[in-house]
Amino acid sequence: MPRGRYSLHDPHDHTPLGEEHFHCAPGPSGWRYVSQTTSPSGEHAGSVDLAIDEIGRPIRLELHAASWQVRGAALEGVTWVRTDPTGEHATEGNVPAHAFTGTSPAFLVATSRLLRLTSASPATRVRLVAFTDPVLAPRTVDQSWALLKSEAHATDNGRLMVDEYQVNALDTGEQHVIYIAGDVVLSAPGIELEDLESPPSEFPAV
Repeated sequence: MPRGRYSLHDPHDHTPLGEEHFHCAPGPSGWRYVSQTTSPSGEHAGSVDLAIDEIGRPIRLELHAASWQVRGAALEGVTWVRTDPTGEHATEGNVPAHAFTGTSPAFLVATSRLLRLTSASPATRVRLVAFTDPVLAPRTVDQSWALLKSEAHATDNGRLMVDEYQVNALDTGEQHVIYIAGDVVLSAPGIELEDLESPPSEFPAV
């Protein structure tokens, strides 16, 4: 069960946004990721609880940020309920999308698991519902994912396979590269892995 800490920053001007302390693990029904986020001053800022099934669909999502809350799952596309800080008002949403995304590294792992790309795969389009901080406002985004290469790296704990993906935002044309090993993001725009107490888990072969 990998357990560690990511640092989060603005991908454009590198302003520190805080940290995300996480643990995650594959299981008989898929994969689960749980984390607590902190502000740059160290105060509690929110939490993430994401579970995906064996083919990468989100079967449960719970987000908390700035007293806002989102609960969602894959249902007729993706469906969610967003609750305001007072708890008095809740709005429901549904979009014919494949999955969710947001600032947490969990979503990058989940999307890569959903797409199951190989280096021979063409660039694959995916529609996601993004929940943007700090109020978890939903926004539908279209991305293109391609697996550029997979390389083995020697570590103290044995061989580590690192996948390099190119992700394109289809609405703006912005391109970026992310690096994922098993169920841990090593590096991505706005995300750096700072500490990892145990090696990444390997997903079972499809």
